[in-house]
Amino acid sequence: MRFKPSFFLAATWVAGLLGISASVQAQAASAVAIAAPAQETIAIDKIDPPDWWVNFPSPMLLVHGSGLASAHFSISGQGVTLARTQSSANGHWAFLWLRTEHAPAQTLTILATNGKAEIRASYTLAARNQSTASHAGFSAADAMYLIMPDRFADAEPNPPGDTRAAARGWHGGDLAGVTAHLDYLQSLGVTTVWTTPVLSNGTMPESYHGYAATDLYAVDAHFGSLADYRNLSSALHARGMKLVVDLVPNHVGVQHPWMADPPAPDWFHDTRANHLAVDHDFHQLVDPHAAPAASLRITRGWFSDDMPDLNQSNPLVAQYFIQNALWWVETANLDGIRLDTFPYVDRSYWQDFHRTLHQVYPHLTTVGEVYNRDAEVVSFFAGGRTHAGIDTGLDTPFDFPLQFALRDVLAAGKPMTELTDVLRQDALYPHPERLVTFIGNHDTTRFLTEAGGSVPRLKLAIGLIATLRGMPQLYSGDEIAMTGGADPDNRHDFPGGFPGDARSAFTAAGRTATEQDVYQWTAGLLALRKAHAEFATGMEQNLFTDADAFVFVRTPRTSGCPADHAEERMLIVVNKAHARKSIDLPLQATALAGCEQYAATAPGSLPIRSADTLHLEIPAETLSVYTVR
Repeated sequence: MRFKPSFFLAATWVAGLLGISASVQAQAASAVAIAAPAQETIAIDKIDPPDWWVNFPSPMLLVHGSGLASAHFSISGQGVTLARTQSSANGHWAFLWLRTEHAPAQTLTILATNGKAEIRASYTLAARNQSTASHAGFSAADAMYLIMPDRFADAEPNPPGDTRAAARGWHGGDLAGVTAHLDYLQSLGVTTVWTTPVLSNGTMPESYHGYAATDLYAVDAHFGSLADYRNLSSALHARGMKLVVDLVPNHVGVQHPWMADPPAPDWFHDTRANHLAVDHDFHQLVDPHAAPAASLRITRGWFSDDMPDLNQSNPLVAQYFIQNALWWVETANLDGIRLDTFPYVDRSYWQDFHRTLHQVYPHLTTVGEVYNRDAEVVSFFAGGRTHAGIDTGLDTPFDFPLQFALRDVLAAGKPMTELTDVLRQDALYPHPERLVTFIGNHDTTRFLTEAGGSVPRLKLAIGLIATLRGMPQLYSGDEIAMTGGADPDNRHDFPGGFPGDARSAFTAAGRTATEQDVYQWTAGLLALRKAHAEFATGMEQNLFTDADAFVFVRTPRTSGCPADHAEERMLIVVNKAHARKSIDLPLQATALAGCEQYAATAPGSLPIRSADTLHLEIPAETLSVYTVR
């Protein structure tokens, strides 16, 4: 969708498309009607953010219209002042800095006049959500489920052009489809839903994924409306579940109106005709001896030719996107934010972003995408420690190093010691217990496909992310053994989510024997996590590893069991070999020292304890879990 700045181009249609309030439309139309000759008109057709709240940081409004270059602005409202303004040379954009610290909830009036014409626009300052359960954040006590709305379920009529035949096109899944299947997610044991971005991607034909936004304040019509998104949030919270939004401050889509008409100089890094291609070697950011030039292609390069890179070093851009995050969290009552392409944005921006976000929402959680197998690189971006003079404030990154290690060990035949080598690097993180663990996502080959179709290996992988430190995240379809190669083959529609599907994997009756086996395994593990607090709050002690086996304990403390057996530990025993394995495990000076009671909670024969040794007989390709006291 190309943006045409003249207000005379079907003003009401444009305003409606962009979500402008009826009052703004009416006032804008009235201003046009009373205006002098065309060159002297003044118009406002869009304001970002669309509304704001009291007891919030004072906002910077980005106003779009025409005739704004020489406009004088004023604000009418109780306790509100206009601190300063800035307009673009072409008169299409104006920045208004409001002071709202002492303002009550009310409707403000924004007046713009250029001496020949004037226009008024209404602007709402609302009361904030006062619920103590709002913006709760997520933790290791939760289980996250990733959904690409376009590929999950279709519950509403589709816009023209949606066709499931297009591998990289819109298939028709929507937010109402997600809401319709919350029973399924809750029965599986999911507590937190993360959807790929729901922001408008305009008419970009292959942006069903949502990562090329053309309007930062609108839900894409393919997915539904803002009301649909709010309804999903309310429905989740009614069940005690949570919602995580996916935001992309690094870039927008090339069809965003800003591309043809930026609000201010240096809004983007470079131009469509002349820009750097992105570099993905994050080691250059971590290396203290690297020249500054080494990082330019990372933080200034365009993610693709269709995704122009934003300049967060520009204070106007930085404030716009910090406010955008605040607006979505408050508007949709969100619990967390997934931050896309995290290392491609300057660390100083992330520091300011999180300082503001956590001041407003102390419990809200952020998780960042740092797509790299090196724990030194990933931990460099975690909040809680200063690197390069800056603490990003990020609550946690995704545990990509563990994801790579799980695939190496269980799908590529590498020794199990590679897994413990990654876990050993937890000392690099200020909060390894917060890491979000996963076996794959919408950017990776499906685990089952990479494992050569081995369902036992898939179950081991799910079992490990469900029992290791951190919070497990499933990609929609992992729990029913979905297969798929590289993008877009890893983004198949969920069976039963679309009209005309022959069967529905949302029900036990509609699942194949393999799907049901993996579903039950996954649901059982998530139920186990919920039933035993050690998985959420206990530390991890690794007791044994070799080429094929891994034995570890989730425990409230590192020392052995107290004499009264009041404390519980969870013992996890894994064997990836194709044959049974025997292990004699020394117990002295471990979390299992003095423990006498062993009970199986997942398949496996009971260990045999004698003096300070535990004898384990581990079946082939199994993960067994025991409660220990």
